[in-house]
Parts: sequence; structure tokens; C-alpha cells
Amino acid sequence: MTNRDIRNFLFRGLMFEAEADTFRRAGIQIGASETETEENLMREALAPFGIARRNNALEMARLYAVLFCFENEIRDFIREALEEKEGVDWQDKLLPKIKEHAEGRRETALKDTWLEGEKADLLGFVDFGQLAQIIIAKWDHFKDVVPSQHWLKQRMDEMEKARNFIAHNRMLLPSEFQRLYMYIADWNRAIGL
Repeated sequence: MTNRDIRNFLFRGLMFEAEADTFRRAGIQIGASETETEENLMREALAPFGIARRNNALEMARLYAVLFCFENEIRDFIREALEEKEGVDWQDKLLPKIKEHAEGRRETALKDTWLEGEKADLLGFVDFGQLAQIIIAKWDHFKDVVPSQHWLKQRMDEMEKARNFIAHNRMLLPSEFQRLYMYIADWNRAIGL
């Protein structure tokens, strides 16, 4: 195959993708269904386990996904507020204990070279419970959005316990699921999501 043949092949592929995207936006399926493929892969991966464990895992996976989004939304919320109010060097102005803890965890991650995930964001190494401490310590930057320090602390403390339960693969009760969903909905309303 010549270079020209390769370029033509790639160009036709790009043209097909552009045309296929037009059909997809119109609601017409082109090619294999990604959702169906993902569902088949999930079924295959869970097949060796009993049905009760699989059902529990799927419930917990949904809750994990919501908590993942919630926790990272809070990190972005803090980052954006502190960048706006304190400037690009906002990380230097964090509580020393929290900053040292996060830097230590980041250094450990940098030494674990086989882990290639995100390592640059210092807030990514701040413990969940410390996020509320940052907001409270910098209250003047957040008081117009977060209802009260008590409101924040009470919810974040309860959510941290549930989050840690989930992180250690323990099953929650349905009432605990509902409380977490309610707290996340409260937070989303408060910050305008």
C-alpha cells in the first residue's frame, strides 16, 4: 500500500465518520450499539457470580457513579472559587495540614509509576472530608452559595461515611441510598447544577 493509498483510506474513513455523526445526531444508529456492547461486556464479566451479588453490584455501581461525579464536582467548585478569589497560587494558601497531606499522597502516587492516572491536581489528593474543611476555612468565598457551615458539615460528614463504605465494597441499605441521593440533589440545587 502506498502513502497515497493510506491517505485516501484515512480520508474516506474520516468522511464516513463525519457523515455517520450527522446520522447519529438525527437519532439513526450507525454501526454497533455502544450501549449494547457495554451491557454485553458487563454481563460477561459478572456472569461467574450469583444473581444476588450481581444485583447488589449494579446498584452500588450506580451509586458509585453518582458519588464520583459529586465528589469531583465539589473539587471543581472549590478550585474555580479559589482560583477566582485567591489567584493562580491558591494551592499555596490551603490549610497547611491539608496541603501537606495532599502533597504526601501525590508524592506516593508519583513513585507508583505503574499508576498512570491523574497526578497533577493537588485537590485530587485531598481526602473527601477535607473538602468541607477547605470550604469552611475559606468561608468568605463560599458563603453566598453554600447555605451554612453546619449544613455543609453535617451532609459531608454523613456522605463521607457512606462513601468510605462504598469504597470498601460494602452494601448500603435502600434508605441510605435515598439519603445520599437527597444530599446530592440538595448540593446540586445549592450550587446551581
